[in-house]
Amino acid sequence: MSILKEFKEFAIKGNAINMAIGIIIGASFGKIVTSLVNDIIMPPLGVLIGGVDFKNLKIILKKAYADIPAVTLNYGQFINTVLDFLIVAFTIFLMIKVINRLNRQAESKKLQQKKSQ
Repeated sequence: MSILKEFKEFAIKGNAINMAIGIIIGASFGKIVTSLVNDIIMPPLGVLIGGVDFKNLKIILKKAYADIPAVTLNYGQFINTVLDFLIVAFTIFLMIKVINRLNRQAESKKLQQKKSQ
């Protein structure tokens, strides 16, 4: 079997197409979550903490010198990224939970139908 023919079979299969759609939707969802954290969650949290902008929270390890930029640990940005991850992970957890419940319901219906026959 030629490589081109094998690739055509792979690309036409539903699993490859579903995977591509999932990746595209996942990337878009990631952007939405990033905006949610950066633009909706963190500003009020920063106000509650005392007017802090989390994006600017950092520890300066080495000050800037002439044209050389400062070396910093950007822990505020890290906090934003951790919140992004937690929201995405929790959402995926909820989605899998719903899918598992639907699968169990479908299996129980199949068992009931087999018992009634």
